[in-house]
Amino acid sequence: MIFSEKLKAERAKRNWSQEELAEKLFVSRQSVSKWETGQNYPSIEVIIKLSDLFEVTIDELLRSDEELKQKVIQESKKLAHPRLKYMFDVVFLLGAALLALKIVLLIASRLTEWEFEVFGGSFLWNFGPLILMVGGGVGSGILKEQYKKE
Repeated sequence: MIFSEKLKAERAKRNWSQEELAEKLFVSRQSVSKWETGQNYPSIEVIIKLSDLFEVTIDELLRSDEELKQKVIQESKKLAHPRLKYMFDVVFLLGAALLALKIVLLIASRLTEWEFEVFGGSFLWNFGPLILMVGGGVGSGILKEQYKKE
């Protein structure tokens, strides 16, 4: 039995209308209708809620519908990539912030008589921002390309 048939059968077994099921899932009745006619599939979050509502395993809902199974696999991959990409973006921005701070300190020391002492030595301040920016940019780019392939 494919997902759309399974959903319709489970809903009918409980004597729920599409509207009642939609309210329980916090979606529109049209969404439920599209799922039951096979025009669309729910997100993984909704599949988990359906599993709980119908007291069936997620496996029972997914196993028979290959297209839905592939959609869930793709969604799970999408969830992993943004977190890692976010980390690389933060590393890049940290490098950019350190570079901006260095430039501000250099300008301030040239325009005023202030002298700034930097921690970590000149190597850290000269190459640290560059290393962070290149590392973050390259990592983010690799993830972006890998995500496109999948």
